[in-house]
Amino acid sequence: MRYSKVLFFCAVFATTSAMAQTSTTSAAAPASAPDKDRATNLQQVTVSGVQPGPGLWKISKGDHVLWVLGTLTPLPKNMQWEAREVQDDLARAQQVLDAPTIDVDADIGFFGKLALLPSLIGVRSNPGGRKLQDLMPATEYARWLALKKKYIGHDNGVEKQRPIFAAITLYFAAIKQAQLADKVIDPVIGKELKQRGMKATPVAFTIQVKNPRELVKDFKHESIGDLDCFSKTLDHLESDVGMMRERANAWSTGDLDHLRALPMSNEMDVCVSAITESGIAQKLGVADLRKKLAATWVSAASQALDANRFTFASLPIANLLGPNSYLSTMRSRGYRVDLPDGLSDESGSPEK
Repeated sequence: MRYSKVLFFCAVFATTSAMAQTSTTSAAAPASAPDKDRATNLQQVTVSGVQPGPGLWKISKGDHVLWVLGTLTPLPKNMQWEAREVQDDLARAQQVLDAPTIDVDADIGFFGKLALLPSLIGVRSNPGGRKLQDLMPATEYARWLALKKKYIGHDNGVEKQRPIFAAITLYFAAIKQAQLADKVIDPVIGKELKQRGMKATPVAFTIQVKNPRELVKDFKHESIGDLDCFSKTLDHLESDVGMMRERANAWSTGDLDHLRALPMSNEMDVCVSAITESGIAQKLGVADLRKKLAATWVSAASQALDANRFTFASLPIANLLGPNSYLSTMRSRGYRVDLPDGLSDESGSPEK
């Protein structure tokens, strides 16, 4: 049921899909830190022009193959992705798997949805009509005003938002100013699918909502502990954006070894936790959400490999790098995993 999905998961998945569809599992700690001078350079300059992007992971059993593109958000706005390898594999794929997502099911019918709409008004707003200035010390609010002026500009509406939504608004404004964008990969894949008359297969973990109206009511009145999210966003916003630019550059140029050496998480993870650890989240049973999404994808990938000779999938790249990646589970199930050309294995040896 799309309305309650927008309500409850806008904080979680506006954050996780757009930042670490971005917000994700962390990559393995690097054996050695990235070169400081190089890192500073990459953080300050966003690549542009035609770029190759990363190679593809290959998961196989016998002659059945699943090609996996590791995706990243955001990416350089002015980068043109040379996606020939992806286009070739999409052209022969018998099935294309979407990235894992959350779906919300509330069987209330068409008129139930219409009746629910009025209750959605104000879900982003602070309970009791309070403004951000009323929720924090003057020094913290002064820091907010300085960053708001730099990245958002004059916007009184954001002052009425819950801290978590204000933090997300600030975050995306900073990303935009850094010449980064979140709509780089999807249009390329969508175009290929349209040309073939295909649709991607959804890979969704479904949450059942028995009483969406009550959920909306609870969300509007519950304190979700998001001031920590807000404060840490102010603390780390500019360094986080610099790191996202460096990750985006590494993805664009296909430098997966360097990308793996960078931290894949950011302070927005605190905001995700503010939602997933709230009382409402517990009522919905969304504990261990990342594990459930991983299990959902692994199951879908296994079924696709059994059914098809050629399958294509896209998956957030943080779920492909490091010892806790989805690939570890696929290996444990007897599938062969070949890394992209040029990417060293976890021990540091180039993949043959």
